[in-house]
Amino acid sequence: MGCQPPPQSWLRSGWMTAVLVMVGSSLLHPILWSAYQQLHGVITGCYISGSHSIALINCPNEQIAREIARGVLEKKLAASVNIMPKSSSLYIWKGQIEESSEVLLVVKTRTARVPELSGYVRYVHPFAAPDFMTVSIHQEDVDYSKYIEEVTAKK
Repeated sequence: MGCQPPPQSWLRSGWMTAVLVMVGSSLLHPILWSAYQQLHGVITGCYISGSHSIALINCPNEQIAREIARGVLEKKLAASVNIMPKSSSLYIWKGQIEESSEVLLVVKTRTARVPELSGYVRYVHPFAAPDFMTVSIHQEDVDYSKYIEEVTAKK
């Protein structure tokens, strides 16, 4: 009747602390990784794999491709944009196979700027669902890497 186990609030608080540390770590990881990459690049002058990305964006015609490319460059969301000539595109849209001509933009940017770039493209692109994909760059010329860093730096 008189023996009750001691309250185990220390177990619950320890568990909560561990959960908070794990959640906090996962939320801070991208920020800490980005800071490490920048610091490493400054100290060593070397490129760190994944710091830069190439975005591939299909546009319905060359005029729209040029407008999007200019806007991206004016906003310093990328260092350079290649406009590839028209190509045939086949895709499924609303359950039907469609075919059209499109112009491909090849955009070189910082990986950290990809969300801003994507948001801008979604805002100005005429397609309901813009064809926007990115690929991380794993090897890059050091001088070109510095060029991308300089041009796309937030000011």
